[in-house]
Amino acid sequence: MKISVVGLGYVGSVAAAALASAGHDVLGIDIDADKIRSFRAGRSPIYEPGLAELIEDGLAAGNLRFMTCEEVAESLGSVVIIATGTPPMGNGTADLSQVKESILWVLGKQPEGCTIVVKSTVPPGTGERIIQGMQPNGAPFTYVSNPEFLREGFAVHDWLHPDRIVIGGPAESLGTMKAVYVGIDAPYVVTDLTSAEMIKYTANAFLATKISFINEIAMLCDRLGATIDDVCEGISLDPRIGSSFLRAGVGYGGSCFPKDVRALDQVALTNDHNFELLRSVINVNNRQRHLPMYALRDLFGQLSGVKVSILGLAFKPEPDDVREAPSLDVARMLVEEGAHVRVFDPRAIHSARKVLPQTISFCSDLMDCVAGAQALVLMTEWNEIVRADWKQISGIMEHPRFVFDGRNALNTKEMQKLGFDYLGVGRASLRTAGSQSSHAVFPPSSQRQ
Repeated sequence: MKISVVGLGYVGSVAAAALASAGHDVLGIDIDADKIRSFRAGRSPIYEPGLAELIEDGLAAGNLRFMTCEEVAESLGSVVIIATGTPPMGNGTADLSQVKESILWVLGKQPEGCTIVVKSTVPPGTGERIIQGMQPNGAPFTYVSNPEFLREGFAVHDWLHPDRIVIGGPAESLGTMKAVYVGIDAPYVVTDLTSAEMIKYTANAFLATKISFINEIAMLCDRLGATIDDVCEGISLDPRIGSSFLRAGVGYGGSCFPKDVRALDQVALTNDHNFELLRSVINVNNRQRHLPMYALRDLFGQLSGVKVSILGLAFKPEPDDVREAPSLDVARMLVEEGAHVRVFDPRAIHSARKVLPQTISFCSDLMDCVAGAQALVLMTEWNEIVRADWKQISGIMEHPRFVFDGRNALNTKEMQKLGFDYLGVGRASLRTAGSQSSHAVFPPSSQRQ
C-alpha cells in the first residue's frame, strides 16, 4: 500500500518510518526543506529511541522517501496521514490551520480522492466540520480519525505495540485501517468521528488529573507530616488505581498534556460546560512549577547572587523536548531574581539554549554544572543525574548544599548522609532537625488553590 504522511514532527516521523518497516511504500512530506534534507541523509531532526534506525532501514530498502510539498508531483497513494501540529492559540484553543491547509493541499493533489487519516490531535467535532466544509466542492475523500497515543521516548515501541487502535469514521474504513496497521496486534475501538477525537482528549486529561491530584495530596502530606512515597505505595496496590502517573513533583509539561488539557477546557466553555475539575488540574500544575522557588526563597531569602544549578531541562527523560517544560519557568524566574544560574541536560541543552536567557551558563558536563553551586534543583530524572556520584557532587558544592528534588527521584536518607540539605515534594516529614529549614515549603497564601 502506498501511504503518504504529511507533517514530520514527532508523530509523523515515527509513523512514516514504522509504516515503511511494515512493508508499505511511504512518502514523508513536510514544508521544512532542512528537515527533509536531514531525513534523506538518514538523520532524524528529533531524538527518539529507535527512530534513526528505522529511517536508515527504510531508506536502504527503498520504500521510505521524503519530499517537500513543492517537490511532490506524484500520486499520494490511497491513504494520506495528516500529522501536522495543532499548537495552542492565546486563549488555549487549538490552532487547526495546519490541519485544514494540509487537507486542502491533499485534495488539490489527489483529484481522484483517497482516505485521509487524521492523527493530529483536534478538538471533538473537528472532523464533522471539515467534512461538511470541504466534501461538497472538492475531491471525494473518506475522513478517518485515528488519534495517536505515542509517548515521547517510547514512540517507536508504542507504534509497534499499541494498547489500542482507535478508528473513528465510516464502517467501511475499518478494512483500510487494518491494512495500514498490518502485522500489529492490538484491540480496535471503532466509533464515530467525534467520539474518537474525544477519546484522545479524555485520555490526556485523565492522566493530567492523576498528576495534579497526587501533587495536591503531596501538599497535604507536608502539612500533616505524612510522606507521599508511602501514600503512593499504599494506594497504588489497589488495581483500580495503579501506580502510573502517581509520582509527586513539579508537574507535567511537554507538547501534549498542557496543550490538550487547555484545549479541552476551551471546548467545554464554548459548549456551555464549566469544566471546574479540569481548570483545577491546570491551576495545580501551574503552581507546582513554582515550588523550587518557594523552597529557595525560604532558605536564602533574596536570591540575588545565589549560585543555583538546574539539573535536567527536558520535560521528561529520553526525548530532547523542552516544550512546556517546568524547568524553563524555573530558570527564567531565577534569572529575574538575580541568581547565577547554570543548567545541565544530557540531550536538551541545544533545544533549551534557543529559548532561555543567554545569561545562563549552559553546561555539557554534570560536574561542571554543580561545581561551586549553593543549591541544586533536579527537574528531570535522567539516569545520568539520578545515578551520578553524589558523594563527589557534595564535595564540590558550596554551603549549604541544598538540593530540591522536583521529581522525588533521589533517596532522602542517602542524600542526608552525604551532607545535603535535601527537600522533595511531599517529603518534608523526612527532613532532619539540622536542616536549614525544618518546615515544609508551602505556596504563599495568595497562590494556593
